[in-house]
Amino acid sequence: MLNVGLLGAGRIGQVHAVNIAAHPKTRLAAVSDVHLASAETLAKTYASTVKTSDEIIADPGIDAVLIATSTDTHADLIEAATAAGKAVLCEKPVDLSLDRARACQAQVASAGVPVMVGFNRRFDRNFSDLKGALDAGEIGAPEMLAITSFDPAPPPIDYVKVSGGLFRDMMIHDFDIATFLMGEPPVKISAVGSSIIDTRIGAEGDVDTAAVTMTYAGGQIAVIRNSRRAAYGYDQRIELLGSDGMLQAQNMLENSVVKSTADGVTAAKPMYFFLERYMPAFAALWDGFATSVTQGSALPVSLDDGVTALQMAEAATRSHQTGQPVLLGDL
Repeated sequence: MLNVGLLGAGRIGQVHAVNIAAHPKTRLAAVSDVHLASAETLAKTYASTVKTSDEIIADPGIDAVLIATSTDTHADLIEAATAAGKAVLCEKPVDLSLDRARACQAQVASAGVPVMVGFNRRFDRNFSDLKGALDAGEIGAPEMLAITSFDPAPPPIDYVKVSGGLFRDMMIHDFDIATFLMGEPPVKISAVGSSIIDTRIGAEGDVDTAAVTMTYAGGQIAVIRNSRRAAYGYDQRIELLGSDGMLQAQNMLENSVVKSTADGVTAAKPMYFFLERYMPAFAALWDGFATSVTQGSALPVSLDDGVTALQMAEAATRSHQTGQPVLLGDL
């Protein structure tokens, strides 16, 4: 049984708590949060205890920690936990600074402790099945990838102020999925973005609408589209064209009913929020981490993957700011 300390009892911490407590190989041993009442509520729900993050990291009875705190604490907590010999699952991103993330990467490498970054979309059944079909050679060699990721509504401005920007906060998931599917990062990234949904987002120096084009060493091309507003729901699609065919992962709908009449054909809208859409993926992510740690096998997502996705986000941010393509090798 893996005894787990949960650092962060907010919205995403609560999602992880459900999966830690439900998993047959893990136990939620302790919870921490700067907002004590949140930690107490979560601990009471799962018969756990409340401790500070430092106490959890120092506790020899805790085997692993899940970091679901604010982004500016991630790298420090990863380093502290690995120095204490604990396995780590950390929410994305590793940090908002690429240099800080790389320093964390170097320190963790010397510690020799498993660290996984929580890119839950790799564990979505639709996307993982698409990856399996690609790896099985069902469409030949990949040539062009298109990823659509639209949120139903923009986040609060207070969140935007600390998010690090759309490329680091939102599109970082798509950068990781692109690397997951293509098997390597691109060599060049070009980005455009604007603020046309909420002028307050633009006033904070961020964008709410963006598109990125990525070129790979073999000439393959990937395009990512992000928007902070899709009135019809949470739009998550992938299209991958290969030398022998195409693979597509479509939206998850509210239901599968299709009505066909003389007036036309109608179907349900996509699920509205990411927690509805990806709750099974969060459970699969935790199972992947718990299984790897308990069996001593390779993690399905590494800290290196997290740094690579951040590097791609940094390249996109710079390209948007300068209007010029950015080579990943220059960062």
